[in-house]
Amino acid sequence: MRDPLAEPSDLIRSVSRALRVLESVGRAPRGLTVKQIARRCELTVATTYHLVRTLAYEGYVIRREDGTYIVGLEIADRYRELVSAFRGPPAVGEALRRAAVDSGYSHYLGRFVGGRIAVTASAEGTRSPFMDDVAPGFDEGGHATALGKALLATLTPDQRSRYLRDYGMRAFTPATLTTPEALEADLAAGERRGMQIEMGQFRQGLASASVVVVADRDMERRLVLACSMPAAEMLTSARVVRAKLTAAARNVAEALSGGESATA
Repeated sequence: MRDPLAEPSDLIRSVSRALRVLESVGRAPRGLTVKQIARRCELTVATTYHLVRTLAYEGYVIRREDGTYIVGLEIADRYRELVSAFRGPPAVGEALRRAAVDSGYSHYLGRFVGGRIAVTASAEGTRSPFMDDVAPGFDEGGHATALGKALLATLTPDQRSRYLRDYGMRAFTPATLTTPEALEADLAAGERRGMQIEMGQFRQGLASASVVVVADRDMERRLVLACSMPAAEMLTSARVVRAKLTAAARNVAEALSGGESATA
C-alpha cells in the first residue's frame, strides 16, 4: 500500500500508472484483458490500452491469442539483475553455496533494502525443507525468521518499534511472536546466545538460525547470514549450527571484502 502523504511533488503520472498496470498483470497468472486491467487500476480503457501497448512493445507484458496479457520475459531479466546485484561478488555466492553443501542446510543472506528486511541471496541445502517463498527479494516475516531477527537486533529499540509498527507482526504459525515485548525478550536471548534462532515461528516443523556478517553504522550496509533446517535438528545440534554458521559468516565476509578490493 502506497502512502499518499509520501507522494513526490514531481511524480510522473504515466510512469506510475504503467507500474500499476504491470503489478496488476503480475498478480493474475491466468492473464487479464485490457478492460479487466483498467477496472483493477481504476483507469480509463483508452489510457490502459496505450499503457499496455507500450509495455508489450518493451517486452514487460505479452499479449496472448485470447486477448489477455501476462508478464513478459523482460521481468525475468530484471529479476536476474536484481539477484546478481543483491548477491555481490561471485565469491560471495560461492561461499554461500559451499556452506550449503558442507552443512546440508539452506543458507540465506539478508540485509535492509529501502528500510525493509530482505533476503538478498540463497543457496539450497539437501537437508533443509524447500521454501520457494523465501527467495531473493522476500521481505516478509522479519519478526518470525532468524534472518529478520538478526537484522532487527542491530536496530535501536525506537527503530525496532517503528519497524514493527510499520510492517506489523503477522502470526505465521501458532508459535509466532506477535508482541514487541515477546520479541524484545527473544532478541535479548539471541544476543546472549551469540545467534538468533526461531523454531516453528515462520513455518511449523522448521527452524532457522542467523548471525551477523557485517555490522556497519549504515543500516543498509549491514549483512546477516542465516540457515534453515528441520526443527528437530536445531534441538539437538544448536552448538554445532552456531559454530558452522559463524565460520561460514567469516568466509562470506572475506569473500565480500575481497570482491570490494578487486573493484576499488
